[in-house]
Amino acid sequence: MELVEAEISAQGLAVGERLPTERELVARSGQNRTTVRRALERLEAAGRIVRHVGRGTFVASPPAGDGRELPPVDATSPAEIMEARLVLEPLLVSLAAKAATSADVTEIKRCASGGDRAESHDDFEVWDAAFHRAIAAATHNTLLARSYDMINAARQEQPLWGTLKRRSYSTARRDEYRHDHREIAALLAERDARGCADAMRTHLRRVRDHLLDDD
Repeated sequence: MELVEAEISAQGLAVGERLPTERELVARSGQNRTTVRRALERLEAAGRIVRHVGRGTFVASPPAGDGRELPPVDATSPAEIMEARLVLEPLLVSLAAKAATSADVTEIKRCASGGDRAESHDDFEVWDAAFHRAIAAATHNTLLARSYDMINAARQEQPLWGTLKRRSYSTARRDEYRHDHREIAALLAERDARGCADAMRTHLRRVRDHLLDDD
């Protein structure tokens, strides 16, 4: 793939311009025809080139949402953060119910208890983040835990997130979240994967509604 991209750059080919033939690419690159053909197929699948039978291969416009230049996490929105959490966290907690060690369960319960003791908004947010992070860690799946870390980073860095959380905070809502955390922790300790996922989904929908629908 890189060798064909290098050829596009070397020739200064713009969108819509025609690439050399496979035979010419083989000769110029020193690679065999199979390697060149595979590179072209990967570029076509990525939307970087378009091939027309009988006409040739042409440079295409970069596809929308090209993953090469993803925006930073602080460029997301609170709505996107909650959407991602609703997709990922019910899965995480259901996996944690199956994979968690006794030490993991103890840590999750410890974080829930910390939230029970927290009185201020800021203190509760610290324990809230720790509770959800402990669940992600209890999956013992590095990629999924890292995915949650990205969501957590967005919560930390997205400017509007903190503003909305403070604006929507109340002791009554904090107590609802405490109850949700205790229920999730108890179901996880019982290894009830489906119950955990349902409880987490209910919890996150509650958070989302308070956060985004508050007047």
